Amino acid sequence: MARSQDMFDAIVMAEERFHGEGYREGYEEGSSMGVVEGRRYGTLHGAKIGSEIGCYRGFALVWKCLLHRCPAEKDSKKVKVLDSLLGMIQKFPYDDPTYDKLHEDLDRIRGKFKQLCSLLNVQPDFKIPAEGSVLSF
Repeated sequence: MARSQDMFDAIVMAEERFHGEGYREGYEEGSSMGVVEGRRYGTLHGAKIGSEIGCYRGFALVWKCLLHRCPAEKDSKKVKVLDSLLGMIQKFPYDDPTYDKLHEDLDRIRGKFKQLCSLLNVQPDFKIPAEGSVLSF
């Protein structure tokens, strides 16, 4: 009688057992896929931010060289804003993706870049297409 009781228990409990096994397998699969997808997403957006910051830095360094050649511009507001932008870029936390003020600092850099463009009377058109960044004037 005990053996027939075990068979019936196995049949009755099969649905619950299979449900639990399916849940565990799905959870493991989803977790590993989530890690892969998260890495891909982080790499893509990190590259976009790095490209944008790199364009700002290159822009600022070129203008710094140009402005230092003009004796009248050495102490101007343009140079001060330019130095401020370069300082903000220098302090940007490239190596810390968990930095809680990353987006706030990035917005400040964008604002300082716009201020500099306004002072220089330059109209930037910054776009990030799929194949890379483009900064045109």
